[in-house]
Amino acid sequence: ISLLSLLLQGTNSHSVFGGVDKLISLVTPQQKHSLFGDSNSELKINNFSSKLNIRGGSLFLPVEQNEEESKIEDNVDNHTSVERSEASENEDISVTKRDGGWERLDRNKILKRIQSLSFGLNSPYLSVENIVDTIVMGTYPNVTTDEIDTLASETAASMSTKHPDYTRLAARIYASQIHKKTPDSFSEAVFSLYDEGNGFIDGKLAELVKRRSKDINEKIVHSRDMDLTYFGLKTLERSYLLKTEKGDVLERPQYMLMRVALGIHCCGENLSPEKEDTSLEAAFETYDLMSNGYFTHASPTLFHSGTIHPQLSSCFLVQMSEDSINGIYDTLKRCAVISKSAGGIGLSAHNIRARGTYIKGTRGVSNGLVPMLRVFDVTSRYVDQGGGKRPGAFAIYLEPWHADIFDVLNLKKNHGKEEQRARDLFYGLWVPDLFMKRVQEDGKWSLMCPNQSKGLAQCHGEEFEKLYEQYESEGKFVRQVRARELWRAILDAQIETGTPYLLYKDAANAKSNQKNLGTIQCSNLCTEIIQYTDEDEVAVCNLASICLSRFIVSSRGKYGSTNSVSEKAYFDHDALHRVTKIVTRNLNKIIDVNVYPVEGAKKSNHRHRPIGIGVSGLADAFLRLGLPFTSDQAKQLNEAIFETIYHAALESSAELAEEEGAYETFTGSPASEG
Repeated sequence: ISLLSLLLQGTNSHSVFGGVDKLISLVTPQQKHSLFGDSNSELKINNFSSKLNIRGGSLFLPVEQNEEESKIEDNVDNHTSVERSEASENEDISVTKRDGGWERLDRNKILKRIQSLSFGLNSPYLSVENIVDTIVMGTYPNVTTDEIDTLASETAASMSTKHPDYTRLAARIYASQIHKKTPDSFSEAVFSLYDEGNGFIDGKLAELVKRRSKDINEKIVHSRDMDLTYFGLKTLERSYLLKTEKGDVLERPQYMLMRVALGIHCCGENLSPEKEDTSLEAAFETYDLMSNGYFTHASPTLFHSGTIHPQLSSCFLVQMSEDSINGIYDTLKRCAVISKSAGGIGLSAHNIRARGTYIKGTRGVSNGLVPMLRVFDVTSRYVDQGGGKRPGAFAIYLEPWHADIFDVLNLKKNHGKEEQRARDLFYGLWVPDLFMKRVQEDGKWSLMCPNQSKGLAQCHGEEFEKLYEQYESEGKFVRQVRARELWRAILDAQIETGTPYLLYKDAANAKSNQKNLGTIQCSNLCTEIIQYTDEDEVAVCNLASICLSRFIVSSRGKYGSTNSVSEKAYFDHDALHRVTKIVTRNLNKIIDVNVYPVEGAKKSNHRHRPIGIGVSGLADAFLRLGLPFTSDQAKQLNEAIFETIYHAALESSAELAEEEGAYETFTGSPASEG
């Protein structure tokens, strides 16, 4: 080595030189001779200190350098020169091309490729040369061009802390890499996927693409892939873009979006020869809006639309079939099949008897909820969503009067006996108002078994309170605790694990548009859906999300193109209204083209036809308009945005009802009564 670096404690010269005695003891006779001539002479601190090179709290000692040793300069510029010298040496290695041939590593070729992808970026803050140097130094004999591309995108992404444009460049490199590996046209990709694995693409879709390939291919805008983020592209490649059986990607992001659009409008019952042109027009409209980032459909829709297994719904709400071995395992199978099809699950477990309750059939006693939930926990891990696309996810809902409530609150904690834990499940409490009243009054709370105190889960509001208090007066409870003791246990669990979720049973039922069907007993996995379920019906919701920041119009009249505060920038409610109506019609079509994992889900979805429209980018919209989040203008815009979405969805729903008729359970619903 040419430099010996010893980092000493301290930040000033006094503290550094205070460690000289310690440093001298580490210096070899050869190093002393190099520094001071005669190694036996007396070492003087002044002489010694004059030889020191102190930089950034580090102490550098010059030592003898052998001829064989490589010279490392002590400044950044020279160090970079050495790197480039080493990079030049690597240019003699061979590179394996995609067609199996080989060529010499060409630094200039790599440089030109990355420069061609850096258009529009902030070049003063972007060092393409440094990226190329790192790439060349990271190569090895017979490295593939695909590996060079991966190294290039990862190198650029790793430099994103220096400037955000490095991330944009990384995304462009990665998008270009995907383009290199995939067919040049959408129709070629569809035919490859149709042939691959005995036809993974829906046959009707493949036939349509064969007939109309020119029209469809011309609608694809490949350059829009360059606008995606690096993280977004990696996520798409990992889980969303269709692949061969060997795992090779066959889709580009734009192909996926076109597949989704065609799958919604041109597959199943939604395609007929006389309506082909109209269906294609609707599909192209959907593709264009999704491609430009105005909205997206749910993950299962992106996974499966246009395929031979079009399960397009996200949310499933399940009720325990019955409190028996057959009922429990029938429900477990339902959950497993739904998870296999990429559905997230909310499961109400209120009706399962508590620990210690008598079992008539075996003359024994029940083990309660915990052992049962551990079985569901293992199933959620084993049966992931969509064959490895994302982990299985179940949320278990329980009312706080259940006698096993304290045991359930401990299930997700990181300590305790393993046989008393089920950490991969999520938990939610379906809380009646009466419990919160007892907490407020510091009153007693009675814990009950649903096998002995029947019907509590099937009622709400005043009816629930009367029934619950009747059971209390009759002594039909397992034990009583202070309501605040249970409340503290709930808060402790939330602090430690982030769960249980808290949803309020009476408020949810009072505001439900399905109150004519009966008491709603749970929400879904993510708690944004509240729908009716029973033993025969599995509630389903079909989702889409609108990106609000795309509806900001700049002073130049372009949507979503302003990054600076402008007095002339405004939110385009008319465009939002138009897009929401399109989304509503899409979701209605999904109900019909969908393949349902269980019969109860099909029954429920066709009877009630529920849809869910969410949003993202509200904060971004405020920022682009220069509105403080808590300002009156922001509050007014917030209300106006959701009024616009609600009005558009209702208007579109009314138009669909005129065309196709009202859904089966509309009569008697709050909507039917105005």
